[in-house]
Amino acid sequence: MTRYAIDRARGALVAQWSIGIGETATTVADLPPALPRHELLRLSAGLTRLSHACWRCYTHPADVADHQGPGSLGWHRQQERDAFGTVLRLLTTAGRSVPPPAGTRVQEAAHTVGRALHVLGSPALTARITGDVAAELDAVERAELGDLSERAAQAVALSREDASPSQVSQADRLLRRHPFGCDALFTRLDPTAAAIAAAHWLHAAVVVTADLTRIHPAQIVAAADQHAKPLAFESLTEVVGVLGRGGRPRQVVMSLIRNALHVGEGHLRGIIDARHRINAAERLIGTVHAEHPELGIGADTVPLPLTPLDPGRPAPDLLENLLHGIQSCWRLYERYVALHQPRGGTVEGVRRQRLRRAFLIAVREEAGLRRDQLL
Repeated sequence: MTRYAIDRARGALVAQWSIGIGETATTVADLPPALPRHELLRLSAGLTRLSHACWRCYTHPADVADHQGPGSLGWHRQQERDAFGTVLRLLTTAGRSVPPPAGTRVQEAAHTVGRALHVLGSPALTARITGDVAAELDAVERAELGDLSERAAQAVALSREDASPSQVSQADRLLRRHPFGCDALFTRLDPTAAAIAAAHWLHAAVVVTADLTRIHPAQIVAAADQHAKPLAFESLTEVVGVLGRGGRPRQVVMSLIRNALHVGEGHLRGIIDARHRINAAERLIGTVHAEHPELGIGADTVPLPLTPLDPGRPAPDLLENLLHGIQSCWRLYERYVALHQPRGGTVEGVRRQRLRRAFLIAVREEAGLRRDQLL
């Protein structure tokens, strides 16, 4: 989403958003020095809130809600999306309507911005803000169609409850060229779609590594976790386990991301899964307490993670984990060959390049054999 701020040094309203590997900013309007600072801050806060409400229509599309029909979650989401058509009018008429429009967060945020513009009383500023909000709405609409260019590029930093098949195909093509990942996966594509493709390629890398080493896939994932961030092991295990049982990448990736999005909004989805987590934590606490009673570890002293992903950015977080898993499969593959080659020692120079090429060829072949599971 776009964040708005007042640059006091330049006397300007600026807009800033993430583009995957950094942030970009643009000047929305120069501000006359006579305008009250408090109202300008209210305006910037309202614009940020409006952007958040609009982009939530992208990350939480109506057609993937669990329930549809009048009064349902899907219905409310569609109401938010339909409110896009009223936003620009509210920016210029809010000063003439005392109560805010009932119903949607999009309209309430637009009304807040319109009221701030009315109080500031600058037609030139209102025109610039209206143009910028129109560009923001257009960016959301283009992102919904899979076009993540220019201002719509901020979608690459968001986690969506759905993924475009065309974006998944683009990610698959990128991974075929760069199985260990590349910047384009983070800067050109929706991270949910990229994670679906990366899950497919991780499974291929695990299969190739397991065929060579005769190590169980779960142990391969455990080895891959040696240098990973906390909880990466759990998400990688879930992905490899589901795909090993014949599941599809979309199925497991969407489940992980949706659960994390629910946790991020303060909801716990899946009582059975939560019960399993609590039981596992209690067993671990009991074991540690029995072996080290001096530590004083109890049920109230150990944090219980509700999701293996970062709730604030679950799709990019999962994508990072999956690419780490692919790279770790290569490191395990290489170590195995180094330990079992006739001369012993390490794989170096030209031999390492040949081995790496052989690994990538095998992974590409394996991924190609299972491509029907991806799309």
